[in-house]
Amino acid sequence: MPPAPSFSPAMLDHPAVAGLPAAWRDALAEGPRDNATAGVAEPVEVTVSVLDALARLDADADTVMAALLHAAPTMLPALGPEFPKQHPAVVALLDGQHAAAQVWALHAEHPGSGGSEGLRRLLLAIVRDLRVVPILLARQLAWMKQAGDLPDAQRRELAALTRDIHAPLANRLGIWQLKWELEDLAFRHLEPETYQRIARLLDEKRGARERYIEQVKQVLREAMAAQGIEADVAGRPKHIYSIWRKMQRKGAPIGELYDLRAVRVLVDDVAACYAALGVVHATWVPIPSEFDDYIARPKRNDYRSLHTAVIGPEGKTLEVQIRTHDMHRQAELGVAAHWRYKEGGRGADAAFDRKIAWMRRLLEEGGGRDDAGLAGELDTELVEDRIYALTPKGEVIDLPVGSTPLDFAYRVHTEVGHRCRGAKVDGRIVPLDHRLRTGDRVEIMTAKTGEPRRDWLVEANGFLASPRSREKVRGWFHKLDRARNETEGRELLEKELRRLGLLGADLAPALEKFHLATDGDLYVHVALGDLGPHQVARVLGEHERSGGTAPEATAVPVEPRRAGRSRPGDFTVQGVGNLLVQIARCCQPLPGEPILGYLTRGRGVTVHRPDCVALQRLLARQPQRVLPVEWGRTGSGYDVDVEVVALDRKWLLKEVTNAIAQGNAHVSAIHSDHERNGARVRLRLRLRVADYGQLSSLLGKLATLPGVERAQRL
Repeated sequence: MPPAPSFSPAMLDHPAVAGLPAAWRDALAEGPRDNATAGVAEPVEVTVSVLDALARLDADADTVMAALLHAAPTMLPALGPEFPKQHPAVVALLDGQHAAAQVWALHAEHPGSGGSEGLRRLLLAIVRDLRVVPILLARQLAWMKQAGDLPDAQRRELAALTRDIHAPLANRLGIWQLKWELEDLAFRHLEPETYQRIARLLDEKRGARERYIEQVKQVLREAMAAQGIEADVAGRPKHIYSIWRKMQRKGAPIGELYDLRAVRVLVDDVAACYAALGVVHATWVPIPSEFDDYIARPKRNDYRSLHTAVIGPEGKTLEVQIRTHDMHRQAELGVAAHWRYKEGGRGADAAFDRKIAWMRRLLEEGGGRDDAGLAGELDTELVEDRIYALTPKGEVIDLPVGSTPLDFAYRVHTEVGHRCRGAKVDGRIVPLDHRLRTGDRVEIMTAKTGEPRRDWLVEANGFLASPRSREKVRGWFHKLDRARNETEGRELLEKELRRLGLLGADLAPALEKFHLATDGDLYVHVALGDLGPHQVARVLGEHERSGGTAPEATAVPVEPRRAGRSRPGDFTVQGVGNLLVQIARCCQPLPGEPILGYLTRGRGVTVHRPDCVALQRLLARQPQRVLPVEWGRTGSGYDVDVEVVALDRKWLLKEVTNAIAQGNAHVSAIHSDHERNGARVRLRLRLRVADYGQLSSLLGKLATLPGVERAQRL
């Protein structure tokens, strides 16, 4: 049997479709009438219901068109080949509806897994345009209205999806017009007996309750008018699902709920709110325990209102809400993040709040905004600083942008992180510093027993992006005895200093900088990740550049510095101008390292590291030629020679050059030598790097490659 058609000519007269551009409506009128080739089975009744809901939300033309094209995709060619290029917003909305199918599939694979909040966040992360959400909610509501004709299992599955995903999204985004219908319909199909019981209890006294509310409204209007207060008084509808929720939360029978009989009073300003409260309390006896002042103390979501309960006419309890028209507009239309109050959840992060605020503004402003303005706001407001990765079981893990599989492992469980030895992303093995993206399915490979590695704490290595993960690793090392931490911290620091040519430097400047008493304290801080080896190395380098003693070299006598003159190059030569300045090939200093200049007999000033053997020989003969030199403006890059010693294996060179490329360095030359037994290879590379810090990070990356025994600067 072919799928039911999703579009009929009569839809062209629908209010939502009537607002489309004339060219779009003409194309729809001429397009195909069924979706037999598209595999889409959405009856006309469902599509019309979707349009009804979007019209109630005052959806713009792009949103309405995207909803129609998703229901009837064979109509897209009728709009012309240039339509996707000319209307990227419609394409983005179509893509979002397709992406949402991934979330529905995850929910179907793992129903009741407790990951509904994560799935809702995943949905909002993968759609590029949040206007997709009203379309999804409108379509789900349309299907729920038809759910009575479905088989029982399919009906319950649809209702569970509505309860877990769609209704909370409608609540969270402030789309109240759809929220209560989705909640009630889902509850009706998931808990039919309870739903019918509450419905019968309400129906039995509906007429009496409505007459009672009319009586209360009349009394309140007269009392307000007598005090000169202009107020709109209306009854407040209660829905079956919210009544059931309150019965569960309070553990009370339906007859004891205060707000089954409820009215709302709207006034012009805050002063009138409190005046109206006085009138209510003067008219009926208040129940003190049921008074809440959310104007003086707004909720975290900025929800503002006065809530009180009184013993009303005939001795029956009555709930009264009092707020200004503006407060009511904010609560109903979304300026206040009403979902936090209703769901009772924790506060969301700032980026998530920005998304919600943008969605609410869009709903308020309707379709009157130009495409360029909307696109610009999308670029600025929908920048997401979280990613949502999936476990093999489909559970959603919320992580900071830039997170790695190691961050993922620690987010799952601390022990999983400690024992992590590898990871797969979408079935492919990746390194532990791989950057995850939203939607990645991550599988962590663990050892039976294991412990974290100290180089995970070195920020330059890029293993951990989350501060929470780093704290868990630090916590593990904090439990070790001091002697072990001191030994391993010394090894880490010496490894860094050796790589950067600073081994043997006095640690006193670092102790002073970091307010530590002994070398042992410094080693412990390095071992625990409180200080990075590169931080210590930089302090030592800066100290030597400012006049400290070079490691393993005699102090160089220099004249007192005079006012320097900057030249348009990479160096400032103290007291001398108009000289050719070049980097010495023998030691190749890098920006950030201590340097000295030597005045040659025809090649200007050559810049050396203070511990350079060639410079020491020159100074032994003519010490008067030494010149203080400082780094000036950084150039395009500096050459440095690096040696990598590793086990000879297939793909070694490829992995080394890939690491260099990922570190944004360039290879100027490369030479390899095999040792006599052929088991090891020695690679000598000339690299062009930007500065001292980049070299340190790059050497750390090379040292972590499989089979690499050491990577150091020559």
